[in-house]
Amino acid sequence: MSAGSIQAGWSARNLGLALVLLSLSTMIQAAGQQDPAAIQAHAEQFLKTQNAGQPGKVSIEVKQPRVDLPACAALDAFQSVGGRRIGRISVGVRCMAPTAWTVYLSAQVSVVGAYAVTLQPLPANHILTAADFTLREGDLGSLPADVITNMDDMLGYRTVSGLAAGAPLRTASLRAPLVVQQGQTTRVVLNGPGFSVQSEGQALANASRGDRVRVKTRSGQVISGIAEDGQQVIVAF
Repeated sequence: MSAGSIQAGWSARNLGLALVLLSLSTMIQAAGQQDPAAIQAHAEQFLKTQNAGQPGKVSIEVKQPRVDLPACAALDAFQSVGGRRIGRISVGVRCMAPTAWTVYLSAQVSVVGAYAVTLQPLPANHILTAADFTLREGDLGSLPADVITNMDDMLGYRTVSGLAAGAPLRTASLRAPLVVQQGQTTRVVLNGPGFSVQSEGQALANASRGDRVRVKTRSGQVISGIAEDGQQVIVAF
């Protein structure tokens, strides 16, 4: 056998060995890394659960992480407290064991549903009726977070300022109906630890549900409480 043949044989065997070692190295490395598709799927399932009660058709798209992370046996998805659930958002996924890490994924949550819009221009302090607005369909994720999706809930509310025709109705642009009228006889409910006492007084201002309002009692004392339905003010001690 010639020297060239021996050298060629060794070269072939060395190349084969190198390929085997490279393959083993890749397998070992992959076995110690977290599958990005699993992180993505975990985030998608979390967002599906979070948006299960949305008033419309929900579609979710989550981008895979672009970083290499150690393999994880316990994934936990989350969102920041108070963060918006629809539109272009960020969702976090953290590893609880065996190695702690956290990654944030970009996501798009679209909700195609109905929302309320005005049928004609409305002046400030206008009391809403069913003839003032209608429903329009669109992606709620592209609209303000406080857009109104149930018209019946807004009947009797008042506009804070003037609204143009076709404007989406938002809770920020409306005030709740007046439940306490200035000058009217008002039921005052005094609540404290182990007791509840009712008396009467006179409201010193108009108030919507949940507003703080002052009431003058029959004895002449002025107290402050929270306005509730039925010309009633709750005072907590």
